[in-house]
Amino acid sequence: MNDQQITDEQLMQRFLEGDSRAFETLMNRHSRKLYNFILRKVGGNPEKAADILQDSFLRVVSKADSFQRHSKFTTWLYTIARNLCIDAARKASYRQHARLDQPLSKSDEGGATLGDKVASKSPGADVETRDKRFREALTGALAKLPDEQREVFEMREFQGLKFREIADILSIPENTVKSRMRYALSGLRDSLKKFSETI
Repeated sequence: MNDQQITDEQLMQRFLEGDSRAFETLMNRHSRKLYNFILRKVGGNPEKAADILQDSFLRVVSKADSFQRHSKFTTWLYTIARNLCIDAARKASYRQHARLDQPLSKSDEGGATLGDKVASKSPGADVETRDKRFREALTGALAKLPDEQREVFEMREFQGLKFREIADILSIPENTVKSRMRYALSGLRDSLKKFSETI
């Protein structure tokens, strides 16, 4: 059985038994998606996202004994990362956080925004101008959503998490997650209506 066939939970068990390679496999398997999740939570700040990503995996190591073997590893991991993001936001509450439509970095000459991160989600945009307009429209639409709706939408669409997993991470009923997703989709549909009418 190779590493790709082993479940996250089995890898976590191996790590608890002293297999450091199992932890490396978990990191390789989840780092990219988790980083993107954190990046959105911290307003597109790459340095802060990288720090929280590292802290998340350090927390996995230090809290490994508290992992419930019947739980899903990704739910536990994303809960850790989300809590660290909340803590970081509280500590920096006096600072102005980057909005979704602000450049990702001051040195970014192209003015890339968080919306550019969802370029791959744009529906069949063959023309670059149209693709850019869609990303701008989607970024604006996401920014208009209430925080709790945007959070559920991002976890579902960008991270590919199931409703049950999102419910566990947020500590809310699954029906509440589904309700927030419905409202988010409705809000996005309304906001993007003008865009769809121009294509």
